Amino acid sequence: MIASDENPSSQNAAEMPSGPIVSGLKKKSVPAGLWTKCPSCQYVMFNKSLKDNLYVCLKCDYHFIMRAQDRIQHLLDPKSFEEHDTDLVTQDPLGFSGVKPYLEKLKQDQKKTGLKEACVTGEGKMGGKAVAFGVTDSRFIMGSMGSVVGEKITRLVEFATERKIPLIIISGSGGGARMYEGALSLMQMAKTSMALSRYQAGSKPFISVLTNPTMGGVMASFSSLGDIIIAEPKALIGFAGPRVIEQTIRQKLPNDFQTSEFLLEHGMIDMVVDRRSLRERLSLVLEYAS
Repeated sequence: MIASDENPSSQNAAEMPSGPIVSGLKKKSVPAGLWTKCPSCQYVMFNKSLKDNLYVCLKCDYHFIMRAQDRIQHLLDPKSFEEHDTDLVTQDPLGFSGVKPYLEKLKQDQKKTGLKEACVTGEGKMGGKAVAFGVTDSRFIMGSMGSVVGEKITRLVEFATERKIPLIIISGSGGGARMYEGALSLMQMAKTSMALSRYQAGSKPFISVLTNPTMGGVMASFSSLGDIIIAEPKALIGFAGPRVIEQTIRQKLPNDFQTSEFLLEHGMIDMVVDRRSLRERLSLVLEYAS
């Protein structure tokens, strides 16, 4: 497999053959990290073309996982983002040591992603309008919500409440509540939800954007509480995964179960928006809300 530092979904990288034989002597090797294969349609793309297309497949429109940093750069006005709470660091309250100690796992993902935690929060501008903005990143322990993620989200909501500005949170969490922290992670569901209850007593909107995947405790708390809920196409959204549900109820689920389109059809979300149109759509929603 070819791993790419440029592509946020290197687990989907394609294995490419070496170059053609030159003068019958030897093959030219293809540098690693130049190509990615779409896991949906198997189309092979040049990584720069994929990045320029906002990590959306050029053939079938499959949406790859996108870095938190790239989302900030794409959605907010240039150089307008100011990050909050950069000094918050996760501890190891349980001294958790499973297959790999918790602190070791944290250091590993910090090095891999360049993030201190699974979410980035702060303030910025979108179309010239001030917004409180947060994004979770599924590359960091599956975007799971531990005590620091919950605290940062709560502080962001309280900041938006105090400043009376719109709130936008982009959710990408396949891990739900973080088991490494036990009950401390579970209580973040109630804490973030209570903060949103106070915020929503005001007049400004909370726009929740769901990406692939948004699952577990994150979906069961702040992600599902948006005044307006937008999802990217074909994102996996729900609480328990489809395999767990099938094993529990012993029934076959619909093929599109827990996808963005299924939730839209059943009234759980407000719209499905292609990533390449998301900034324009969010700006339009903010314009209507103001």
